[in-house]
Amino acid sequence: MEQTQLDKFRIWFDDYVAGFYGGDETVNANIKLKDDHSHRTCKEMLYLAGELGLDENQKLISETIALLHDVGRFEQFVKYRMYSDAQSVDHCLLGLEVLEKNQVLDEIELQEKLLIQKAIEYHGRKELPPGLDGQCLLLSKLIRDADKLDAYYVVMKYYKQYRENPQNFKLGLELPDEPGYSAGVVNELMSGRCVDNRKVRKLNDLKLSLLGWVYDVNFTSALKRIKQCGYLEKLLVFLPIDEDTEKIREKILGYVNFRIEHDGK
Repeated sequence: MEQTQLDKFRIWFDDYVAGFYGGDETVNANIKLKDDHSHRTCKEMLYLAGELGLDENQKLISETIALLHDVGRFEQFVKYRMYSDAQSVDHCLLGLEVLEKNQVLDEIELQEKLLIQKAIEYHGRKELPPGLDGQCLLLSKLIRDADKLDAYYVVMKYYKQYRENPQNFKLGLELPDEPGYSAGVVNELMSGRCVDNRKVRKLNDLKLSLLGWVYDVNFTSALKRIKQCGYLEKLLVFLPIDEDTEKIREKILGYVNFRIEHDGK
């Protein structure tokens, strides 16, 4: 893959996204959310690629995946006014339809195109499908980690805005902001498992599930970045201080520290 091809992808992406901005402030805020997220995820992807020592061609493919991984989100929000795949449409598959319809990836080698498509398809799944290997497995793991890194940044920013000025918050929470947690969420985290999305019924459940993302982080380099940025501690600030959250704090931070101390890259 050539740098000029990535440059074309950037131009296409920016032109495509620009078409979704208009006179609706709520739509504009949500489109900008994913627009900015896509560009920042590119930076996180390059950071991880550098930490792992990937070659230049791998970096170009990785950045392309990061740029395009959420391209389905824009049509999803405009059509359904939400980002919930469960209640609307699978944004990963929708993104692949958008890319195919616009022939975005047609000029690159077929094998590279397939790698990009598979990484985009798999990035939003709860787990990667079994049987992946080689470059497909590597790139699929990379985009999932890079996506999480920027998602942590995003939720910290917007939870802070929501707390300070809930009346003027233009991004839909999609979950009720109620006290307490739903049954089973705490138990899953304490058992070392990611929270099943079907158990997430209120905003506090979602915040807890974000803490559990660390169980699905593939590369130690990503965990080091999470720790360096203090994302987990910042997220805990938005949760009630009680016996459950103190146990979760100890469990999650202990898990991250253990992996950083004992894993490789």
